[in-house]
Amino acid sequence: MTRNTPTDSEFVELIESCFDSVWSVELLLLLRSWPERDWTTADLVTELRSSELVVAQSVHALIGAGLAVEDETGFIRYSAIAPELDAFVARLEHEYRTRPNHVRRIIVGRSNSKLTSFSDAFLLRKPPR
Repeated sequence: MTRNTPTDSEFVELIESCFDSVWSVELLLLLRSWPERDWTTADLVTELRSSELVVAQSVHALIGAGLAVEDETGFIRYSAIAPELDAFVARLEHEYRTRPNHVRRIIVGRSNSKLTSFSDAFLLRKPPR
């Protein structure tokens, strides 16, 4: 028997690897709520009240993560490439609806650690303790 639901640590790792911003989560959940609908970038910008840049970056990340597809005419749609990813998105939706700050902290924590690593690269010597 195969396991379709990620463990807690796998869940956090998937969030960290798939999402650079909460906008991406919002976009994914919107796409998933209308799985048969083909969306244009303009539709998504309007629906999310976001910018074209944020939507384009989020769409690109979701496609790369195997959570969305864009056809040759530019229409975007939810499409998890594996049942495990669909189970992850179901859990993400539940967690985001019931404990949104938990999901946000995971995303922001990842962003903060990347920023710290970047800024540490410019240190000539370690600061005194």
